[in-house]
Amino acid sequence: MAKNTRQESRQRRHARVRKNVSGTPDRPRLNVYRGLNQIYAQVIDDLEGHTLVSASSIDTELRGKAAGKTKTEQARLVGLAIAERAKAKGIDKVVFDRGGFRYIGRIKALADAAREGGLDF
Repeated sequence: MAKNTRQESRQRRHARVRKNVSGTPDRPRLNVYRGLNQIYAQVIDDLEGHTLVSASSIDTELRGKAAGKTKTEQARLVGLAIAERAKAKGIDKVVFDRGGFRYIGRIKALADAAREGGLDF
């Protein structure tokens, strides 16, 4: 049996978590994806299958602020932005979906900033 790649292992962990974590209209899912250089966050209503709010390090609004910052600092900016946009849409509570990534570094920075911005999870 071939050894799993890191990507396959992450996808398997994510599938295992997604069996139990689902976003509802009153408590949508905050999904995070960490690419090699960028980080993306979405607030999703899984019952409707709609993305309610999104933010990423490549947003035109955040690009200027993120220039010259470390990846962790960029993740923090994305966390604050997603919280601000969610609050503007009347979303206070979410369930956190780390996407199979370990809860350290950029994922933790984004989550902490989102909490600081007023999201409850």
